[in-house]
Amino acid sequence: MATKKAATKETVAAEVKTEKKAPAKTTAAKKTTAKTAVTKTTVKKTAVKETVYVQFMGNEVSTDEIMKKVKENWTKVLKNKVGDMKSVTLYIKPEEGKAYFVINDDVTGSVEL
Repeated sequence: MATKKAATKETVAAEVKTEKKAPAKTTAAKKTTAKTAVTKTTVKKTAVKETVYVQFMGNEVSTDEIMKKVKENWTKVLKNKVGDMKSVTLYIKPEEGKAYFVINDDVTGSVEL
């Protein structure tokens, strides 16, 4: 029986040696970094075309026509350049048939509707 014990000890020792020599398997997966292309979608902003009409006592006038008259007044009567206009505020008074304006917060006037 001594030979059986010796044989089993040798077998166990041999198995341990082969386990040590065998390459260890790694369970962790290799990390790979994939570059993903980021696509940015730009939304083209389109200006909304606005047309505003003022109707009163059977008459109709658009704000575009009023602004045209204000610019004519600014250039021809007040002798300024259209490019000098920084801001325009309109006050439309249909009962008077006039549009009052304030240009660049200091020049005032009126135009007929």
